[in-house]
Amino acid sequence: MEKYENIMKKYIEENNLSAEHYILLESCHSVEEAAQAMDTSSDKFVKNICLIDENKSLIVAIVKGEDRASTTRVGKELNISKPRLANEIEIFEQTGFPVGGVPSFGYKAIFLVDPKVTEQSHIYTGGGSPHSLIKISVEEMLKVNEGRVVRVRK
Repeated sequence: MEKYENIMKKYIEENNLSAEHYILLESCHSVEEAAQAMDTSSDKFVKNICLIDENKSLIVAIVKGEDRASTTRVGKELNISKPRLANEIEIFEQTGFPVGGVPSFGYKAIFLVDPKVTEQSHIYTGGGSPHSLIKISVEEMLKVNEGRVVRVRK
């Protein structure tokens, strides 16, 4: 897992991002685990829902930790057929990161960010492995992933 964490650290450095990378002893695979590990509110965490369209392209719906993504809304927003959830293998192949550690940036995808995410100044996202997190400003995340702010939550 260290390899994937190092990929994210290097990406942050090379792109001069104002972000903090944390490696934790305990798993932060779920929002609850991550909030507990960071001793902060689960409000500040996002989930990166990986979806695949009919051309096998990756779409990432970024929603707040307690929300779920709507594949119907994503399809309508992109004017495509409803995408499907990516499986573990596709997530790894498309992002380069294991499930539970996928960041909100750093790989090729269409990023759709739910407006509720932008209500926070900073968010925590996957740090490359299930034992790492990244704290980044919403503004910086949107700049680096070129995300579109559109309602994608259910």
